[in-house]
Parts: sequence; structure tokens; C-alpha cells
Amino acid sequence: MYLKNGKVEFKGKESRDPFSFRYYDKNRVINGRTMGEQLRFAMSWWHTVNASGTDMFGGDTMDKTFGLSGMEKYRAKADFAFELMQKLGIDYYCFHDVDVAPEGATLAESVKNLEEMTDYLLEKQKQTGIRPLWVTANMFGDKKFMAGAATSPEADVFAVAAGKVKAGIDAAVKLGAKAYVFWGGREGYDTLLNTDMALELDNLGRFMKMARDYGRSHGFDGDFYIEPKPKEPTKHQYDFDAATCANFIRVNGLEKDFRLNIEANHATLAGHTFQHELRVAAVNGLFGSIDANQGDPLLGWDTDQFPTNVYDTTLCMYEVIKAGGFTNGGLNFDAKARRQSDTLDDTVLSYIAGMDAFALGLIKAYQIIEDGRIEDFIKQRYASYESGIGRRIVEGKETLETLAAYAADLKDPAPVSGRQEYLEAVLNDILFSGNV
Repeated sequence: MYLKNGKVEFKGKESRDPFSFRYYDKNRVINGRTMGEQLRFAMSWWHTVNASGTDMFGGDTMDKTFGLSGMEKYRAKADFAFELMQKLGIDYYCFHDVDVAPEGATLAESVKNLEEMTDYLLEKQKQTGIRPLWVTANMFGDKKFMAGAATSPEADVFAVAAGKVKAGIDAAVKLGAKAYVFWGGREGYDTLLNTDMALELDNLGRFMKMARDYGRSHGFDGDFYIEPKPKEPTKHQYDFDAATCANFIRVNGLEKDFRLNIEANHATLAGHTFQHELRVAAVNGLFGSIDANQGDPLLGWDTDQFPTNVYDTTLCMYEVIKAGGFTNGGLNFDAKARRQSDTLDDTVLSYIAGMDAFALGLIKAYQIIEDGRIEDFIKQRYASYESGIGRRIVEGKETLETLAAYAADLKDPAPVSGRQEYLEAVLNDILFSGNV
């Protein structure tokens, strides 16, 4: 098995060694920063360490128990995770509370288990230098969360959720994570016939404020992220897309502390492109981090495939670069090998494929910027706002009355061509020619 051998190395685009990087050269400097610094890859604990190939129609195809049970199993999983990250050269990981420690019969037991396991993770971090990109709590899997957590109609469930988030923030501080994520897997509703939407939204806002206040008063100085997702498992989720989350953040006065964690597969489920959601986050000053994966356009659910579409990774990194790059965030592979890819070698090969796809995307995104044709076209298309009446509109010097007077005698003003096909051809030219 490959995992018993050495680290995955960069061997260049001519390499035919499947256990090598063809594009990801961690220490290669591009535009003044290394690939490793710009991409900030993270391993998802739930998919990589725990997912066993189960789907709605079939059971496990992979055994990730290591033949153990109880806390010994979780320690073995941690040993595997850190070994894998070292071999792949990944510096970060992400986890839910129940990914790394067993859930107890009570909140107190669960917290005790988490504290014990985070002690173990901290020792592994000291040995390797690897640390969490972000931490979160699973508040969607257990039966008690079937109607939501912060939006549950049961106050006791709200209280348990608060306790889990408190423990998660404590773990983030303990392990040095600079972000805490909220994914509202069941924060929404299936029918309005049994839902008080106003109360649920208000309670969700109250919950986020409690988390912020606790974190800031207990040493957490990182970002809080909301991860948009439109549906699945709940039909109507309150974190539908980036625009919906931006509005929620503003309504609740959370702009100083909250950002967005954008996932590619969630974007497509919302009917948007990945780059659209990234652009919306950026223009609202809320870009934070990314869950890197892709969906299948022929399937209507969150398939969480490893990202291999270089168009998507290029346009993603183009948005990241234009947004100023990652601060506390990074590229977390919220992705799993396909059910038929049932060996640990397949897990390694999946990460190599995803990391190479984003490395190539980073290279090509910089080439788009250096090429200049797309940027120049956009600038020229909006040139009317650089002078004259357009400049006065931008500067707030016009009113409806003055603009009506200006436009009164204009004869058939016509916009210039958007040249979409030309620009798509330019993108193809950059992607499929030139150096890497």
C-alpha cells in the first residue's frame, strides 16, 4: 500500500507517476508568495478519515475503523490523518466535534470526550506543525436536530446546540484554529404549515451573537464563517446562498466578525456558478474561505466530488486573487473518493488530483491577469463611467431630475457588444497554451 512509502513529491507535468504532483510545487513562488501559502490546503476529517462509502442505497465499501472501538479507534484515526497530511504536504485540517471524538449520552460526556481527543490532537500538532484551518460542530446528524439546532422549535435543543458550539470554540482556541464555521444543515424548514419563520430567524441571529460574544471573551480572535447551502437535507435552508447570508449578517450586525465559507457544490445546488458565489462574497466584503469540491450536473444532490474541473479551479483562484487572497481561510477539500474508489490508495490519488487541479488553476488565474485581455475588455466596457455624466453618477452628483433633463434629447443610446464568445475563446487560449 502506498501510504507505507514516502511523501508525494512534485515531479512536473511530464510525470506519469500517479503518486506524484504534476502541477503542485508547494514551495514554488508565484507573484511573491509560494503555492503553499496561497492555496492553504486542508484535509476534511469527516470525508477523509470517517466516510466509508455508504450511500442511500448501499452500505460501507471501506472499513475505516482500524479494527478498533471507543477512544482507541479515534486515536488511530488521528494517527492516520496526520500521517496522510504529512505525506501529502497538507498543513491544515477541518473537523466537526463528532468527527474526532465519540458522542456521549449527555452533552457533558460528549464535551469530556472532545477535550480528551483534542489533547491528543494537540500533541500530534506539536510533532508535525499541522493545525486546524477551522472547527465546527455537527448539529444536523443526531435525531434531536431533526428540526434544526439554533432554529429548533425546542428550547432544550437550542441549549444543547449552544453547549456544542461553546465546546467547539474552546477546541478552536486550544488547537490554534483561526476560524469557526456554521453550516446550518437543518437550519430551515420543509413546510410553512408547521413553521414560525420569524422566530426561527430571530433565534438564529441570537445564537450567532452568543457565539461571537463567547468567542471574543474567551480568546478566539479568528473569523466566524457561515457556509451557504440552499437545500439538502432541509428543503428551504436559511443560508440559501451568499447573498442571503450577506443579508442575514447585516440584519444581525455581525459584519465585523463573520465571513462566508463558499462551497462549489453548494453554489451549483443554488443555481449559481462557483465563481458567482465567490464574487458575491467578495463584493460584500465577506470573502473568507472555500470548501473545495465539485458536484455532478446530472445529479441533484451534494455529491462532494474531488475537484478536477480546471475551468472551475482557474475561475475560483481568479476570484480569490482579485479578493486579495486568503487571510484565515483556505481550500478545504470537503470531498470524498467515489464509492467504487474503495482503497486508501484511492484516497491519496483523489487528493493529488484535487491539489493539482487547484495548483494549475492558480497558475492559469495569474496568467489571465498577466494576459490582460479580459481585464482590459471589462474596463473598456464600463468606460462611460470614467468621465462625463457617468463619472457624475458614480460620484453621486446627479439626481433623477438632472438625469431626465440630460437624457431628454438623447437618440437611441446603444450599449457596445458584450463579446461573450470572444472572451470565452480568450480563456481557452490561456488555459490550453503557454507555460505552466
